[in-house]
Amino acid sequence: MAEDTAQEKTEEPTAQKLKKARDDGQVARSQELPGATVMIGAVSAMVLMGGWLLENLITVFKSGFIFDNKTLASPQLLPLTFGTQAAEAYLVIVPIFIVTVVLAIGASGATGGYLFSLKSIAPKASKINPMEGFKRMFGTKALVELTKAILKFTLVTGVLVLMININLDQLVQIGRMPLEPAMQAAGNLVVQSALYVTLSLVAIAAIDVPWQKHEFTKRMRMTKQEIKDEYKDIEGRPEVKAQIRRRQREMSDQRMMGNVKDADVVITNPEHYAVALAYDPSGDGAPILVAKGADLIAARIREEATTHGVHIFQAPPLARALYYTTEVDRTIPESLYVAVAQVIAYVFSLSSVQPGKPSMQRPRPEVPPDMQFDERGRLIVQ
Repeated sequence: MAEDTAQEKTEEPTAQKLKKARDDGQVARSQELPGATVMIGAVSAMVLMGGWLLENLITVFKSGFIFDNKTLASPQLLPLTFGTQAAEAYLVIVPIFIVTVVLAIGASGATGGYLFSLKSIAPKASKINPMEGFKRMFGTKALVELTKAILKFTLVTGVLVLMININLDQLVQIGRMPLEPAMQAAGNLVVQSALYVTLSLVAIAAIDVPWQKHEFTKRMRMTKQEIKDEYKDIEGRPEVKAQIRRRQREMSDQRMMGNVKDADVVITNPEHYAVALAYDPSGDGAPILVAKGADLIAARIREEATTHGVHIFQAPPLARALYYTTEVDRTIPESLYVAVAQVIAYVFSLSSVQPGKPSMQRPRPEVPPDMQFDERGRLIVQ
């Protein structure tokens, strides 16, 4: 029981899982939204262009009942005449056609975005597996789709039947009206009926869109073990490891640079190495190395020190010794206490010197033989 519980898909899908699903052609998609959007666009276009549309359709209808003597005498010209009239009628409804096509394309990507994936149409064994076919036919998704189809058919049919019953007398009268009033009355009925059908489709789409998103998220859910395996897989990639290390170095460098302003002295090589030291005279601890770097990092440390008024002291052997023996945020080695103490005492004396009194002579700190390193970090053999 515990093992089954552990395998339940209770976790939200990760970005990696959603990306893989999208690459495979799996996205949340509502088939009802484009249909409702197209109907909205068509009805809106008919309302906005109703006068122009009706006027041109009446003109086309009138011309369809008028034949000249040449056409009547030559029956072979009738197909051309009918073709011309059909083309004219088509040109009248082209604006509505363009609006519906644009809205259909726009609405198709409203829920899951636009996607073209060959994997979704590639042949799969599961698609020809009879057992899988039965699961799709009698599964929950099939039941939901059947319910939606019945609901849509019922709503649309009910709306149309209701409109016919309400306007039955007017429909009968249309056959007795002249052409123009009949066309106007028919147009009003078509627009009114399309409006109510559209409202029913919008209601279905309003239910279907959140349902499709919920079902897609539910299908994409993962077990805790899947998340762990995915994390291990991503973490194990060389490029991801390199990116993580680079980001860690950047964060460490930023934090280290922030410590330079609190340092008491920066000891340099003078160009290749720089170490920043902080010392609390009221405490019992030894000086702490708060930042260190070589080459470009060393240059940045010197710039930060200059910006914040931290004294820079050139002592190449001492700078290399501190760089190679002490980590950031660690106290300096005991064997370097004397050399560092001389430098710190000198720096402190500069801030307390009084006018007319001689300042402390600049020290020349000596580094023990076992702490002397060359430019490559190798101990210098005495």
